[in-house]
Amino acid sequence: MKPIAILQHDPLQRPGYLLQFLDELAIPARVICPCEGDDLPRSSRFFSGVVSLGSDASANDDAAWIARELRLVGDAIACDIPVLGHCFGGQLMARALGATVHRNAFANIGWNSLRITPAGHLIFGDAPQVHAFNWHYESFTIPAKATRTLFGEHCLNKGFVFGKHLAFQGHFEVTEEIVRSWCGAHRAELAKAHGPAVQHETEILRCLPERVAAVHVAARSAYAAWLAPIQRSRNTLGAANGQGIERRLNACAP
Repeated sequence: MKPIAILQHDPLQRPGYLLQFLDELAIPARVICPCEGDDLPRSSRFFSGVVSLGSDASANDDAAWIARELRLVGDAIACDIPVLGHCFGGQLMARALGATVHRNAFANIGWNSLRITPAGHLIFGDAPQVHAFNWHYESFTIPAKATRTLFGEHCLNKGFVFGKHLAFQGHFEVTEEIVRSWCGAHRAELAKAHGPAVQHETEILRCLPERVAAVHVAARSAYAAWLAPIQRSRNTLGAANGQGIERRLNACAP
């Protein structure tokens, strides 16, 4: 099976729970850090899926690595290779689909509950809302022919689905360690941030294990839905390979 490409843009914004989830399913993954000089293939056909994680950069920045990643994400979408985006990654997907990324009315930092749309229930099940971790100042518009899956009180577009592809304006991949690391590294930023959707370090770290566990409930649903076509393809390929082996054995039978 071809690996899942995980595009990481910051040492603190790691794949976290996503990588754990893939490991449990024995799905291979390759972490690539394009902003640190890792080679980024022009073709998505080397991978069974592409994941783009968060970043302190804006998806509108003109950095060379962002342009290269945008091409790879666009290629994956064009080739129907499933793409999953978290925060910056979701914004990059929106751009690849012709939508825009803009400054949100409010900074979103901390935990919140997101409402699920009818399309979102196909991903998250019957629950009326999911819990997510957020740290963003920008948001995306919903691309043409895509459908909103999640919305929040202070940010309307928190997720969309486009065929096999899922984008989220937020984080389901965080672990306790990741959240603590972000808070520790960005204390000066947190001290300056303000608005109705901003929580500061004390509040973010309060009840951390319970909050992370709640986010992982949503993560499992989202990741399972996104991986479903990849696993179907793997099972189909495995069955085809098995039939080929059986035919060769029969041909060699005395």
